[in-house]
Amino acid sequence: MPNCLTLKKSNCKNCYKCIRHCPVKAIRFSGNQAHIIGNECILCGQCFVVCPQDAKQIVDETEKVKVLLQSGDPVVVSLAPSFIANYDGVGITAIRDALKKLGFYDVEETAIGATIVKNEYERMLREDERDVIISSCCHSINLLIQKHYPQALEYLADVISPMQAHCNDIKNRIPNAKTVFIGPCVAKKDEAEHYEGIVDAVLTFEELTRWLAEEGIVLNGEMDNEVNSRARFFPTTGGVLKTMAQDIPGYTYLALDGVDNCIAAIKDVLNGNIHKCFIEMSACVGSCVGGPVMEKYHRTETVRDYITIAKYAGAKDFEVSQPKPMALQKNFEYIEQRYQTPSDIEIQNILRQMGKFKPSQELNCGSCGYNTCREKAIAIIQGKAEISMCLPYLKDKAESFSDTIVNNSPNGLIVLNENLEVQQINNSARRMMNIRSANDVLGDQVIRILDPTAFMNVLKSGRDVRDERVYLAEYNRYVEQSIVYDKESHLLVTIMRDVTDEQNEREKKENISRQTIEVADKVVDKQMRIVQEIASLLGETAAETKIALAKLKESIQDE
Repeated sequence: MPNCLTLKKSNCKNCYKCIRHCPVKAIRFSGNQAHIIGNECILCGQCFVVCPQDAKQIVDETEKVKVLLQSGDPVVVSLAPSFIANYDGVGITAIRDALKKLGFYDVEETAIGATIVKNEYERMLREDERDVIISSCCHSINLLIQKHYPQALEYLADVISPMQAHCNDIKNRIPNAKTVFIGPCVAKKDEAEHYEGIVDAVLTFEELTRWLAEEGIVLNGEMDNEVNSRARFFPTTGGVLKTMAQDIPGYTYLALDGVDNCIAAIKDVLNGNIHKCFIEMSACVGSCVGGPVMEKYHRTETVRDYITIAKYAGAKDFEVSQPKPMALQKNFEYIEQRYQTPSDIEIQNILRQMGKFKPSQELNCGSCGYNTCREKAIAIIQGKAEISMCLPYLKDKAESFSDTIVNNSPNGLIVLNENLEVQQINNSARRMMNIRSANDVLGDQVIRILDPTAFMNVLKSGRDVRDERVYLAEYNRYVEQSIVYDKESHLLVTIMRDVTDEQNEREKKENISRQTIEVADKVVDKQMRIVQEIASLLGETAAETKIALAKLKESIQDE
């Protein structure tokens, strides 16, 4: 990972927005977390700009600068010319006054270094007889060529950037000076770190604004007019060309912004389609005024910012002491890629795991952040992506899983919308209602297959129905029915458990019980009659016996 970018892991929500906007796909996903691939990243800062969770952070060098200020050496600021767009109505004099209050020795415009670089470009075009020259002001474009298109290194102007040219100039003029660049660019932090001894620290406009606020220093709305300041155009698209003579016969002068446009031009150069051309390239749309660390409210105001720059820039060049070409030379080395391109067989195996068995299934929807399914498969093999990042794959997998559960459930399931139209019906429900195919009822009103009263009541009252036993007369079935209204999805979900056999068994038992009771009642009645008859007979016999005994007693007494 580049040292100037950090990642707050707890904030990464796996939205893949960073990979979608990364022009070189230099982001790896692992363990539900995004990781920046250092030797592929061109530090364009797009991942920082688009991250909705602020998971990508730029390393703050404010404390490092404070240490420089305490060293006792003169610390001089090289201020990027885009400052006038970031700080509306505040000229270099007002900025200098404010920064001197922070302890800086002086503040100068990086546009001075831009003039030096522009002069060297013009010399190269006049004297070196080069075919195609790509400007080297933008460190992100330099990294793009070094890391991804090394074949184009011969076309990249081997000239230091305006930041480096200006900081060298400061150190040549002011003994023991330390230099601090302040601008709207993430990549400049890396450039300063990689090419040691030129720029001692880099701050962003946001870091400067925060520091000024902490110290209670207010920038005064004071402008200045400097005729010799044409290089202030540098932070705009075509700004380099606007300062150049453009008088070399047969040469075309072209300005491009945005990494995608620059990549297309580099490919054209490599394919031999472009000749005798000076190409000004900027990674950011709008050039530096569209930089990732321009304070946020400026990022979509490229046209207004250009007008601000144009009003501030003068008609003539800064007066500079032009160094010899050798002092301005910069060597760009090839930065080797870590990952090799896999074989076609390996790619096809991954595509099949993604559920893509033929080209027509490769939707190339871009939801994973990659332009094509094949690019995504390559990234998976290289360990930069995961199969689960494919939205259609996850959707099909989820639908397949849920369909398997739904269609193999023994309970009937019917889903209705708020218009009581059938949206889904499973196999069990179709069997209950003798429906041949789901397509026969999908989209139709539920009244075609069921009494809608219960659904209407749930929809109206908002109260769900749970395990209500219902007789479906048209199907001669008993079901236990639950109806749930999901307000978020605006759907009615009906679950029916077929209890016909249970009901029939219950009725059979009830019939047996009733018959048993009837038989028992008859037996009891008959037994009671017998008892009564026995009692009656016993009663008559006892009476006759009593009479006989009484007569016998009387006869004995008479005797």
